Amino acid sequence: MREEAGPSSDRSGAQRLESVSRVHLPIWDCTSVQGDGLILSSLLCTILSPPHYPPAPRKRTIYKSVCLSLALLVAVTVFQRGVTPRQSLQEPLLPTLGLQKAQKLSGHLVNPDSFWKNPKEAVTLTPMVSRGPQAWDVTTTNCSANVNLTHQPWFQGLEPHFQQFLFYRHCRYFPMLLNHPEKCSGDVYLLVVVKSVITQHDRREAIRQTWGREQESAGRGRGAVHTLFLLGTASKQEERAHYQQLLAYEDRIYGDILQWDFLDSFFNLTLKEIHFLKWLDIYCPDVRFIFKGDDDVFVNPTNLLEFLADRRPQEDLFVGDVLQHARPIRRKDNKYYIPGVLYSQASYPPYAGGGGFLMAGGLARRLHHACDTLELYPIDDVFLGMCLEVLGVRPTAHEGFKTFGISRNRKSRMNKEPCFFRSMLVVHKLLPTELLAMWGLVHGNLTCSRKLQVL
Repeated sequence: MREEAGPSSDRSGAQRLESVSRVHLPIWDCTSVQGDGLILSSLLCTILSPPHYPPAPRKRTIYKSVCLSLALLVAVTVFQRGVTPRQSLQEPLLPTLGLQKAQKLSGHLVNPDSFWKNPKEAVTLTPMVSRGPQAWDVTTTNCSANVNLTHQPWFQGLEPHFQQFLFYRHCRYFPMLLNHPEKCSGDVYLLVVVKSVITQHDRREAIRQTWGREQESAGRGRGAVHTLFLLGTASKQEERAHYQQLLAYEDRIYGDILQWDFLDSFFNLTLKEIHFLKWLDIYCPDVRFIFKGDDDVFVNPTNLLEFLADRRPQEDLFVGDVLQHARPIRRKDNKYYIPGVLYSQASYPPYAGGGGFLMAGGLARRLHHACDTLELYPIDDVFLGMCLEVLGVRPTAHEGFKTFGISRNRKSRMNKEPCFFRSMLVVHKLLPTELLAMWGLVHGNLTCSRKLQVL
């Protein structure tokens, strides 16, 4: 509060001056002040050596305190003036941190003796290798079409859906809408990952009731088995808001959906592959094995775990229904048609059918970085084969993976026989009602004449 001027303030000022006169203050030699202490010392001389207030021999304790305080103030001022403003901006001190903590933050320990060495003798420190993002780092969708392609003659002859794919092929990663990093907390032995679309709630529900049921222990001292579903957004604009609300409610109930902000379409299945691999690299660095499959397959978890019992997470394990020397399909009426301008080679590298495959956790993380070196390809399982080729890893074929059905003849009785399903690891393809019925038969009082040995 500001004091009002008046007689009372004059009296209080006189009292303060009188109290100062009763304190022994040092006699300053104002003529000997030089250098950095000139301004402050001159001011102190003016204040502390007035001719009409001689010191009185009283209160020595106060006198000593004042002398020490003034001496310390002059010393600090001189020290601070010895550091130039440029130095203080370039080398800010770490507040509230001691020397050891500051050294830890810089990434290396500092030897105090090195401060006195010639800078030319200093050893150049190798920068620390970046660990990559610790959370999903894509928060906005900022993707524009590559219109430069429209001037290319080969591009103009492509079908519209291939043109659309090439327009946006450079857009690799999109924001997350639903995330569950807690699925990888603790000891996770097997992560079951299922590709699905937003409209197929019935398929997800059938899987949760059957082979996608989670386990806190996989037995034999192994960790947990957790399940996740991978989704994009509804492909039709008019359905998007409605289905998104239903999906959010489903996720609140089960908490097992990973969703990204890209359209769910056939060509975007490759986006689903690379988004999951990046997610795994960020949130699941310690998961040992991954099973990845479609939402219309039958899986026998007991056989999967028995197969993995002798495997190590560090090995290059990638097992499934492997296609060797498969040729690109050039018939335009086929779902998997690929024009020659998009892939000109005579055959694909070996790849596992996308209906279901197993891979080791260490290989999956390496696969993420290998996929980032390639242009996206519209067929997801072929693209993974290309990424494996970059790593020099060949997928392993296994008789227990039947991603084209137990028999390629759809009318064969083998495709409906539960005794065959009991011996398999993965069988494609079953609708939700068929999956529930087959699961009940396989896990019921089933008697088979002989047991197939496929493991």
